[in-house]
Amino acid sequence: MQIRDLPYSDPGDPDVRSGPRFLFWLGRNQLAGQLRSLAWGLLHQLAIAGLPLAVGIAVQAVIDRSGGRLALSGGLIVVLGVLIAVGDTMHHRTAVTNWITAAARVQQLLARKTATLGSALTRRVAAGEVVAVSTGDVEKIGWFVEALSRFAASATALILICVGLVLYLPSLGVLVAIATPVLALTVLPLLPRATQRADLQREKAGKATELASDTVAGLRVLRGIGGEELFLGRYRRASQEVRKAAVRSARMWALISAIQVLLPGVLLISLVLYGATLARDGRIDVGQLVTVYSAATLMLFPLRHFEEIAMAYSFSRPSAQRAVRVLSLHRGTRTATIDGPAPPGDLYDPATGLMAPQGLFTAVVCGDPDEAGRLAERLGGHAQTGEDADDDLAGAAATTPSVLLGGVPLDELPLDSARAAVLVQDKDPVLLSGTLRELLDVPSSGRVSAEDALDAAQCGDVLDALAQASLETDGDPMRTRITERGRSLSGGQRQRLALARSLVTDPEALVLDEPTSAVDSHTEARVAAGIKQLRRGRTTVAFASSPLVLDLADRVVLIHQGTVVAVGVHRELLSEEPHYRAVVTRETDDEVAASAAQDRIADIEAITTIEEIEERA
Repeated sequence: MQIRDLPYSDPGDPDVRSGPRFLFWLGRNQLAGQLRSLAWGLLHQLAIAGLPLAVGIAVQAVIDRSGGRLALSGGLIVVLGVLIAVGDTMHHRTAVTNWITAAARVQQLLARKTATLGSALTRRVAAGEVVAVSTGDVEKIGWFVEALSRFAASATALILICVGLVLYLPSLGVLVAIATPVLALTVLPLLPRATQRADLQREKAGKATELASDTVAGLRVLRGIGGEELFLGRYRRASQEVRKAAVRSARMWALISAIQVLLPGVLLISLVLYGATLARDGRIDVGQLVTVYSAATLMLFPLRHFEEIAMAYSFSRPSAQRAVRVLSLHRGTRTATIDGPAPPGDLYDPATGLMAPQGLFTAVVCGDPDEAGRLAERLGGHAQTGEDADDDLAGAAATTPSVLLGGVPLDELPLDSARAAVLVQDKDPVLLSGTLRELLDVPSSGRVSAEDALDAAQCGDVLDALAQASLETDGDPMRTRITERGRSLSGGQRQRLALARSLVTDPEALVLDEPTSAVDSHTEARVAAGIKQLRRGRTTVAFASSPLVLDLADRVVLIHQGTVVAVGVHRELLSEEPHYRAVVTRETDDEVAASAAQDRIADIEAITTIEEIEERA
């Protein structure tokens, strides 16, 4: 795989049993690139290792006054220089390619998992952690894949050099061959502690990133309640903990680096002393001593890659573990048994008894907002099953029957067909960065234009604000860029733009969870009327408790404790259902009890016979 061939047509099925297994799977899938990098790395390292031999020949030729051998050594040095340049260039190129392609593979896996899980992802993993995994952690995982080929080339070169030195000059080569593994393995006892400190640093840095991400996302709210200083203090404390952990980790790695400088220095001093003694006694030539000394000196360079691979692994392992935590999440098993698009018809939930007749505007009232959110997701086929469910709901969710559309379970439809048939807009819809035209350029039926959707959602003031916000678009709001999550807009403006996007899609059934909670009463009434008008003849379900929305609904359903308890129109339920009246009018429990008692007294006062009293009793 070359960089120009990205993205992958299929990034593969990763091994998510653990972080190290994921790294092994990633390296195995980069095997061709690893072998290329290993080959070029060996060429580079062995060419460097050949320089001491050429220098030794040159020194001995000068001593022996041999012009032929001196010329031969000069030509050998030129050839080795060319091989070093080519090998180093290509090794770096292939190693960095491995890094980038591995990072791209991980990012594609994360993007695919995010698209598959949808809103369920942030219920299991904090948004800040997802950002940390897809940015910094991806780079560290790619670093390990890149360092792996450098380490393999260095380790192979060291073995070959040691064997060569033993064969070339056993008296000194054996000393180098014994000392080399000692130098490489001396720092191993320190690696667990260094890894532990690096893990702690990464953990604290991840928490600080989550805190920063959540603070920025809620900055407008924090300013409204005066909480900036509180969260600034929290982030300041978190950043100081990261700094302290980083300093402790750096101290350990500095100790490892110091050892890798000290011990090779001791080896070189010992080699020079012993070699000089042998040369003085005439047991070896000066050129041979120069060759072995130069080879031992150059071996310090590949030894550095042992430290690099240890650092890369210690930093990439927790990053891989966090990536595995995201990639291991999944929805419940879904097997499509029906081909083709979803049939038109009523939207029905067997678990609660909620029925949304085809072509009508149905409003649903729930006293519990969390219950309303879960039911909205169920209606869209996003049932909490398996790892998506909270622990206390997992067992119940696993046995809950699927929602039916036109009498067909959504779970039995192909996923694309189910998503196209039923669209759910949750309480906090996300606006991606881009122009307004790009925001509304979504898969749709084509029956609803962007202008009609914006008009129905009462986005006139939003369009005016966008037109004035950018001078580069000549007053065209459709070409004005919207910042990430629409942070430059108010909560009501973001909510109405998200509603317009949902209306453009024009699905068979549209489920809206509190679509007007962030707008004023005057705008809310116009938005509700716009939804009803634009969606005439299409199934629409709105979870709401506002009388302005409920009064416009064709049908109102009251759900209490997970079951439908009343169905009718707003005014009828308001007068006949105490619990409905309590939810809609925001009555307290005491007020509900008092109202129920008054209704009971009124009923008793209307009784005229003993038989009626006994019957009521």
